Amino acid sequence: MVVSGYETIFIPNIVKKVHCELGLKLYTIPTGLVGVETRAADITSWLRSEQHDHPVVAICGMGGSGKTTLAKHIYYSNKQNFDRSSLLEDIENQHDGMLGVQKRLLGDISGNMAISNVDEGALQLEKVIEMNKVLIVVDDIDDKDQLSTLFGTKVFSTQSKIVITTRLLKIDTWVGSISFGCHVHEIELLKDHESLGLLSYHAFGSQIPLEGFEELAVQLAQYCEGNPLALKVLGSSLSEGEGARIETWRSTLKSLNSLKGDLDRKIQGVLQKSFDTLPYESHKELFLHIGCLFLGEYVYDVERILEDDYHAESGMVALTNRCLLTFSTDGLKLAMHKLLQDMARKIVRNESKDPAKHSRVWCHDECYSLLKKGNGSETIEGLVLNMRRAEQGIQSMAFETSSLVNMKNLKYLCVDYVRLTGSYKNFPELRWLRWRGLNMKTVPPSLLMSSLVAIDMSEGELENFEPPMALNSLKTLDLSYSYKLVSIRNLHKLPKLEILNLYNCTSLTYICKTIGDLENLCLFDLGGCTELWTASINHKLVNQLGRLKALFICRGVSEQPLFSLPQSLPVLCLPSNEFKMLPSYIDLNLIWVLNLSCCPNLKSLPCLPSTLKELYVDWCALLENIRFQSTRFTLDVFTYDGCFKLYEIEGLFKLVPITALDEVGMGHMQWIKAYQDCKVDLVGDVITKGRTFNIQMLYEYGIRSTYLQGINDESIMKYEYMTSSGFLSFRVPLHPKNHRVQGLNVMFLYRSSGVSKDMLFPFSKISNTTKGFTWVYNPVVYCKPRVDNDVVWLSYWPIKNVFDTGDDVHVSIYVDTQVIKVRECGVSLVYMDDVKEEKEEKRERMEEVIGGDLSLLEVTKGGYYLCRRNFYNSMIPAWFFGHNIQITDSRRWRIYSNRPLYEAGLNNFRNQYHEKFEVTLGVSFDSGTETNKIKKAVSSVEGVESVSIHKETRRLVVIGCFDFQAVLSCVREFENMVQVLNIIRV
Repeated sequence: MVVSGYETIFIPNIVKKVHCELGLKLYTIPTGLVGVETRAADITSWLRSEQHDHPVVAICGMGGSGKTTLAKHIYYSNKQNFDRSSLLEDIENQHDGMLGVQKRLLGDISGNMAISNVDEGALQLEKVIEMNKVLIVVDDIDDKDQLSTLFGTKVFSTQSKIVITTRLLKIDTWVGSISFGCHVHEIELLKDHESLGLLSYHAFGSQIPLEGFEELAVQLAQYCEGNPLALKVLGSSLSEGEGARIETWRSTLKSLNSLKGDLDRKIQGVLQKSFDTLPYESHKELFLHIGCLFLGEYVYDVERILEDDYHAESGMVALTNRCLLTFSTDGLKLAMHKLLQDMARKIVRNESKDPAKHSRVWCHDECYSLLKKGNGSETIEGLVLNMRRAEQGIQSMAFETSSLVNMKNLKYLCVDYVRLTGSYKNFPELRWLRWRGLNMKTVPPSLLMSSLVAIDMSEGELENFEPPMALNSLKTLDLSYSYKLVSIRNLHKLPKLEILNLYNCTSLTYICKTIGDLENLCLFDLGGCTELWTASINHKLVNQLGRLKALFICRGVSEQPLFSLPQSLPVLCLPSNEFKMLPSYIDLNLIWVLNLSCCPNLKSLPCLPSTLKELYVDWCALLENIRFQSTRFTLDVFTYDGCFKLYEIEGLFKLVPITALDEVGMGHMQWIKAYQDCKVDLVGDVITKGRTFNIQMLYEYGIRSTYLQGINDESIMKYEYMTSSGFLSFRVPLHPKNHRVQGLNVMFLYRSSGVSKDMLFPFSKISNTTKGFTWVYNPVVYCKPRVDNDVVWLSYWPIKNVFDTGDDVHVSIYVDTQVIKVRECGVSLVYMDDVKEEKEEKRERMEEVIGGDLSLLEVTKGGYYLCRRNFYNSMIPAWFFGHNIQITDSRRWRIYSNRPLYEAGLNNFRNQYHEKFEVTLGVSFDSGTETNKIKKAVSSVEGVESVSIHKETRRLVVIGCFDFQAVLSCVREFENMVQVLNIIRV
């Protein structure tokens, strides 16, 4: 039947009638949605699965990030798959409170709204949710009690699912406390192209900017930093009338980038809700201080500067939880979404129309005016002025120190490249002073500094640094890039100093010996201080610092003894030095982080300690091999870009030219010697960049493999089992002499399909389905085929004591079939009668090998993933191990990192105090040893939680968050022979 003419006018009424009868609500899909489908995919998959481990998903994010839009989309896309469903919005403003919300929910999922109080409602809701398959979406939860009131406190055993939206990130902690399993889904802000599309849609009616507006649209989209609400509001405001003119767009962009905190009222209102609901005034003040003054500063410094007044450490946790604060990618510096920064500044600007009466001043023109006129007030707590941003003609202008006198409550001052003249007797009592580009040879003797917590006088004209008084509060001193600085004296006046940064003080020749009095000094950066080591008086400088935790020295370190290190030093950075071997006088017993990047002559790193967790050797062009005390690779972070001669990383892999191998090293592959001069195109790892290869042998996980490229020799393709595809299966036969299977020789023949596209890493999979074992191997390097050229991938798997007669075996290869075509697969069994093979296997030192301990690589029972790459960036795990896989969070999948070299070590150093460790010490425990006194002394060390002594094994085990050096010192008061055996995170 075809409906036409006047009959069509009845269709809307019929649809409404059907929805009314079925109790359904009409939902109109919003126009211009961008990126919602991709962001909903994971939650939709969870809703349609039968997993019951966490019945609640919390969509978290900052205001305006699209949480409500995403939740509604998920609700209306999936409600038909549930028996009952409910969408609750605006629960804060329900006229009869949570009782009214309960009635709405009960009415949706049971049709019964007859409850008289909240407790009764909670019980009724528990029963309905337990007895039915229910989908509930609640928008904007911000209180633990709201959840328990709506859903009770019992664990669900049905297929009911709950989705909530919230501005809180740590919601899983208090959801867990009322027995719910909760998964936090932090919403992803829009990517650049998505942002541009959404802005353009609301501004131009199309996801493509109009001609002439392209550059302005890109800049405006970048300002919004992926926030959908801001993109929608700003795009709509520029879509009609005067807003559609290019001049208006330029004016709007200039206003937004003015640093004054101009923000659309609608956007401000949505964002400010998170700020207004902060429980403590101190947290609000902390947010405003960070947004106006401290963005880009080190977290460590700001915590100490603001801790006394604003409980900064716990406050930052609270701000992060409410999506009001973030950090730089390395976790070291404070960061904030641009819209939140503007919101903070707008709040401060609303304090008064007069900048002199604002609590914080940061705009260049306003700071300039205040200092020029000297009309500041007691209201001002913080001021930031950088004269390098000033116009060329006024950059050298000097201000009188008296212009700061009226700012009696000024505590936080940044005057980068500002020239100050006059007396400092009435200078405000500051807690933070950043005065980069200081134009004085010495620190003014009358400068009141006793309350300062952090000083940054980097890039200045200082020639001598000497504190004018005792600075009992100072914890950070940054004099980096002071190229004229010659001497540093009287450091005993800085008794609380924790960080001393002297990086690139290239003229520095003297540091007074009172540096040894700085018992709290943890981080000492001497990078680039090449002149310092020419004076013999400084050779014992570092060894005096018994509590030092991080030392940075680039350039100037030779193989001749210059200094000795504290035994407890966890972070050591020695980039750009000329030594061929790590100098013997450098003790690495307790090292955690070692940075040797850009050491051009370094050739070998033998016997690195098992305590090492991060290693950086990038651009060590002559480095050939790296070995460890332990046979197990234990690094969490490891980078080695530009190491063009590196062939062995013990515990990871070894890549050796066929020409360099003897008969034992070749094993069953002796015949490959005939092709040893042939070239292969190896890719897949940074070790292959900038290098050309003859045929290589790769040793990894006990597997020996190689690649032949462009060799047409049918004699090498003869295997017991063959197939013309990427998969074969066979049953293990009975050997005539009853020899056991020692391993498998596996061959894959593949070639390029001709499609110009990056090749997906190849995976080889071997399964013994009879015994339930599976090994999936992704080699660290592989051969990329040339057009119309075959590649043969040969490998030997020493899987002994696993295959028995009658076992069913499957062998397969996974490749990107758009790029690679697999032509053949072959397998031959290798039996125990090969003595040479046994010798080769015994010669391997790696523990994580087939036939060894693969427990850390076991992703499901009997299933092992042999790969150095991130699992989730490679392939879907179900492809390899089935759909019921329970993924183990293996450390091996996270060994690579792109964190900046200098900062990663610093991050490790700063975070160590927040982590718990178990330290095992070897102690002689002679007959006269007073073990009870040792135990009592060690227990008294701050942060120690437990101490246990095992006299039979001569071991002392200490657990807690403590200073290693303090513990070692305690033990050495009773026993001279103390050795660190092991350190593990608890």
